[in-house]
Amino acid sequence: MTNIAFIGLGIMGNPMAVHLANAGHNVAGLDRSPERAEDLVAAGGRAATSLADAVKGADVICVMVPDSPDVQAVLEGEDGVFQLAETGTLIIDFSSIRPDVTQQLAEQARALGFHLLDAPVSGGEAGAKNAALSIMVGGEADDFAKAKPLFDVVGKTVVHVGPSGSGQTVKAANQLIVAANIQAVAEAVVFLEAYGVDTKAALEVLGGGLAGSTVLNQKKENMLSRSFQPGFRIDLHHKDMGIVTAAAREAGVVVPLGALVAQLVASARANGDGGLDHSALLRGVERLSGKEIG
Repeated sequence: MTNIAFIGLGIMGNPMAVHLANAGHNVAGLDRSPERAEDLVAAGGRAATSLADAVKGADVICVMVPDSPDVQAVLEGEDGVFQLAETGTLIIDFSSIRPDVTQQLAEQARALGFHLLDAPVSGGEAGAKNAALSIMVGGEADDFAKAKPLFDVVGKTVVHVGPSGSGQTVKAANQLIVAANIQAVAEAVVFLEAYGVDTKAALEVLGGGLAGSTVLNQKKENMLSRSFQPGFRIDLHHKDMGIVTAAAREAGVVVPLGALVAQLVASARANGDGGLDHSALLRGVERLSGKEIG
């Protein structure tokens, strides 16, 4: 049994914290919207009243917040984790943020006697609810070994990919692949519909061949039904594509498809779709094709 503080109980953090509580750990959850802790409390965890309350006595502090500034505020801000937690505490950052920010935070953590792992996840809301996430972990090997039992509670594919920042770099590559795949599926759906094909049947047979993918399997129903309840919001994928393009430029790597998809994601956001699931890139294809959008 481990005492865990879980900061950030959104679409992803909420089910992850619940899984940890169901596994028998003592989990104190904290979110800006207190009602998000209800599922955790029902699973035997507790709702913390403040960051200080959450991290008091915690062996492990998990963070799952939207962006780099949010992680920085939680860790190094005034009355943040670096000030409030006990020296030696293991900090697991499940957020998807800039690799260079992670590296800076890891250096600060080491200097203060903490152990920080960057452990962004992939799999969306379905993966979080089913404890089937893919977790790419950067940091010290010894810290990874200590955290592995917790990772195994919330994830299915858990891999230590290198030193601090490596997890975030792999996540950026993941987001590039996912965005390009969603865009391709969206274009295929609009193309098939234009020819009056039984699109559901077409996607079934495409899914059984080389065109098949997890993206196709998970997102086809959203596209067919035009139901874009967010499992992963376009706003967040926009942020991630910014990380991809900036990091690629810094490394001197050319990502022409990535740059194009980043612009298409930005266009979807500019057209008011930021709060929708990233499968709503389909709406952008319809706009470009001059089709009426429902």
